[in-house]
Parts: sequence; structure tokens; C-alpha cells
Amino acid sequence: MRIVGISAFYHDSAAALVEDGDIVAAAQEERFTRKKHDASFPENALRYCLAEAGVELDAIDYVAFYDKPFLKFERLLETYVAFAPRGFRSFAMAMPLWLKEKLFQKNLLRDRLRDLEPEFDWENKLLFAEHHQSHAASAFFPSPFEEAAVLTMDGVGEWATTSMAIGSGNNLEMVKEIHFPHSLGLLYSAFTYYTGFRVNSGEYKVMGLAPYGQPVYRDLILDNLIDLKADGTFRLNIDYFDYCTGLTMTNARFDDLFGAPPRSPESLLDQRDMDLAASIQAVTEEVVLRLVRSIVEETGIKNVCLAGGVALNCVANGKVLRDGAADGIWIQPAAGDAGGALGSALVAAHLLNDVPRRVNGARDRMRGSYLGPEFSQQETEARLSEMGAVWSAVEDDEMIAMTADALAEGQAVGWFQGRMEFGPRALGGRSILGDPRSPEMQKHLNLKIKYRESFRPFAPSVLREDVYDWFEMDADSPYMLLVGDVKEARKRKMTSEQEALFGIEKLNVPRSDIPAVTHVDYSARVQTVHRDTNPLYYGLLTAFKERTGCPVLVNTSFNIRGEPIVGSPEDAFRCFMGTELDLLVVGNCLLRKTDQDPALKQDYTTSFDLD
Repeated sequence: MRIVGISAFYHDSAAALVEDGDIVAAAQEERFTRKKHDASFPENALRYCLAEAGVELDAIDYVAFYDKPFLKFERLLETYVAFAPRGFRSFAMAMPLWLKEKLFQKNLLRDRLRDLEPEFDWENKLLFAEHHQSHAASAFFPSPFEEAAVLTMDGVGEWATTSMAIGSGNNLEMVKEIHFPHSLGLLYSAFTYYTGFRVNSGEYKVMGLAPYGQPVYRDLILDNLIDLKADGTFRLNIDYFDYCTGLTMTNARFDDLFGAPPRSPESLLDQRDMDLAASIQAVTEEVVLRLVRSIVEETGIKNVCLAGGVALNCVANGKVLRDGAADGIWIQPAAGDAGGALGSALVAAHLLNDVPRRVNGARDRMRGSYLGPEFSQQETEARLSEMGAVWSAVEDDEMIAMTADALAEGQAVGWFQGRMEFGPRALGGRSILGDPRSPEMQKHLNLKIKYRESFRPFAPSVLREDVYDWFEMDADSPYMLLVGDVKEARKRKMTSEQEALFGIEKLNVPRSDIPAVTHVDYSARVQTVHRDTNPLYYGLLTAFKERTGCPVLVNTSFNIRGEPIVGSPEDAFRCFMGTELDLLVVGNCLLRKTDQDPALKQDYTTSFDLD
């Protein structure tokens, strides 16, 4: 049985294809259209998934959509009625779009699917899952657990903002929900907005900024904004927020509570901004910890799966891992709305059609999240030649050796190999790599290659068998969704003078043997690399270790700020020529910057809108 899942029309549109319960393909639309967080119908991603399965749409048994538009419309109307007459301007702006398009999404989906297959039997083949059900399914069904409690946390679906489900075998039962407007995701987004970052895009910047500050506003938040119970359930004080009825996240009362208006985007960050980030991060971690502890205690189930946008908060996830309330924790790598496409397909397979679920008890069924397009060597060479690139083709062993040599010499490398990752993290398929031992690498990658804020940290990729030698973690973390501290023996203690430096100035102080991936609080967002899921990347790390004694590489996504991760050899070459990358490795093609035609250089600094 073949089932396609689709998420679309809000943000991070995606498509996924499942065959007899096995995940065949999944991709976000942004990787094809080059529009970050693209919300449009994922036609390109859908065409890719069908091609990967070698079928046309008429061979698909069902198409599943990741939420129920009528329930979402109900929530919108009831919210406006509850807060009337406040919010009329927002209501007046939203209604035309809903009445023209979103309310009739079934018709819109039917028409778009018929564009691909005119005889598509949409009345019998088009299914709808609920938003949190899709998230929960994306977390449980691919997990390695036969039974698990599933916690979903995000902004809002139809009504649910936080939910608990219990998964067992091929069954998944939604048990409890917290409803809009009480939302941990929207609380975090409110601080994202207030600290000058873009909602639904900049939340990870707040998380990265938090270690530069102190949680001095934690109690203020708990006393005024959120009523947090011992079991992790909560209610927000909506008097401080504007997202129910207005066009912003916070209001004047929120400004008064924290003593200033929201920070202007792109303005200089000060200590107060860092302290605000630290404070909302601390509150979020406390909520997540209490929720996980309570669901384990209540259900007696010791394995926990996480999904929803809040599950991308890898610092909180790391705290859950170290807390030990759960024996096992598994997080869907595409935890945000893109993962809803996969979840809806799995709902249709396992819950609606009783497809058996296979669990091996050790490794999950996400294939390392390498579920996107790949390119043959012949196709890669043809595409690069058409771009005017100068390249040399070598065998795998030589390619790995030359790349490891370049990294050991301090060069920044664009690495484009195998299938593209599904989810927001680059995992060694579409990555920019560097030497983590270099004190200058973080600054160089941020300012000269990524063109992004200097405070943002980079993640380490490490051989799975070596992770405990370098980090306070001895667990699989293949999806870069767990944060752990650098090993004590690898740390370099800061002097009292260095500790007294203004937050971001601490960036220039080497804090460990791998300073390029050590955050100011000695933490790191770890990716463990496994031979069975990515043998080429595993081989590169092994070769780098042989040369340097270090089994760790800097791994950041292959893109610049505001650009989706590169999806094709052409995207990779353009990014290579628009940045100060030294070496590009696409398949078995090696491209050195010094060999390229200077006329092909691009001004990448203004090519994409800031995120």
C-alpha cells in the first residue's frame, strides 16, 4: 500500500511517501523553490517522492493531509468571538484569505492533485488527519520503541498546542491536550518577537543566544505570564499577548512588564536581550521536564517520543535525557510542520488501514533522515559542467583523503553527498564542514560564509564510538537534537577576566580543545555519525581522526542566512561561488575555489531575505 502525506499552506510545506509502512521519501518544498519556509502546495516535493518510488499519482492508494482545515477555521472564529470587539482588524485581514482559499482546502488539494493526475479519485483517496495526531504519528511510528508515551508541543494545530498520546504496536491513541491560546510554542515565539527575531524562523536564535545571558526574568515570567502546575500543564495570562486578536505577538502591557518595547530587528544585542533569551529558555526547559516526568509517572511507560516545533529545542531535549525520568527518548528529526506530512501518511497507513508496523528495537526507521533527492555521478558532472564549474573526478577513497587533508589544513568545505536530509538540520548530506580545533573557525564560518549573526553556535559531528570521549553524553544523537557538555578533560577553564567579558565577547575565548563547536556555556549540539546510515561521512570523520587525533568536525547547513539548504549541485556551486568556501565536494567531484572562473563569483550577501 502506497500513501502520500502532504503538509502545506501555513509554513514548511512538504511531501512524504510511505509504502507498506516503510518510509520511501520525504522532502520540503523550500529545497526546490529556494524560498525559505515555503508554504505553497508542495508540487516539486511530491513529484520527487513519486519519482523516488517509481510511480505516478494514479498508483497511490491514499493522499493524506496533515491537519483539518474546518477545525482550524472553527478555532479562528471562536477566538475572534471570544475577544470581540478586539482584533477586528486582524479578523478583517484573515477572513478574505480563509473564505477564498483556506476554508476550501479540500477543493484546492483536489485541484492541485488533478493537475498531476486528471483522473485522481480525490473523493475516495483524499484523507485528513488532525495536526497533533500527525505530529505524534511522525514521532512514534518511526521510533525504535514497541511502546512509548508521545509528547507533542508546538504553537497551535487546530486547537491543540500540547498533547499526550500513547503508542503501542501499530496503534496510537491521543489521550490529553492543552488548547489554544495556552501554548508553550507561542510563549517562546512571543519572546522571539520581543527580542527582535522573526517568528517561526528565529526561535533557534533565541535558544543560541540564551547561554550568553542569565535567567534573571525567569520568576517574572512564571509569576505573570504562565501559571505552571507541578505536572507541567499550564495556562498563559493572555492579557500580556496580542496573538489572539492582533498582528503582533505581544502588547504594551508586556512591554511595561519588561521595561521596554520590542528590540528592533538587526539592531545591536545587549545584555538585557541575552537575559530575556536565557529566561524564556529556562522556563521552557522547566515546562518540558515537568511534562515528561508526569507522563512517565502517569502512564508507567519509560520510553518517550517528542514532536512539534518545541521538540527542536535541543537544549531542553538534552536536559530531558540527563534527567533520567525516561529510559529512552526519541525525537522526530523533522519535528516541525514539515514532519506532519510524514505523520499524516503514517496515520493513514497504520491507524486507518491497519498496516503492520515493524520495530527492530535498536535503530529507528528514518534511514538517518536521508530521505531526499540524490544525484548520480554522471548527472552531477553534467550539471556542474553546464554551470561552467572546473572540477576533477576521483574515486571515493581519494575524495575522502583529499577532503580530510583540506579540513586538517583549516579549509572550509562544502560537502554535498548522497540523499538530502529531511528536516531543518544538515546531517552530513548537505553540510559545510570545518576543523573544530580552530579558534577562528566559528567566526570565519559565521561572518565570511554563512553571513549570519556572530553569536550563533555550530554543531559537532562525532563518530558514535568516540562521543563519550569528547562529550558528557553516551547516547545516539543522529539528528543533532540533543545538547550535552564538552567533556571536562577537554575544557579550558576561563580566567576571571575572561568570565567578566560582555556576553558575545566571550566568543573569542577558546573554551575547549574544540573551540569552534563549544558554546559559551561549554555545551554542544551533538550529532553522532553512524557507519550504517552514512558510510561516506563516517569515512571522512575517520580519515580526519587519523590525521589529527580528533574524531569531530564542525557541521553546519550548506546555505547562507535566509537561504534554504542547497538541494542540487547547481545550488551548491552557486553557494560555493558566493561565499569564502575553499573546497566544494559534490559526489566524487572536487572543486577548488582557486580553479574557478572569477567571472562566476556571485554576490550572495543580498540574494536572500534575512531570516
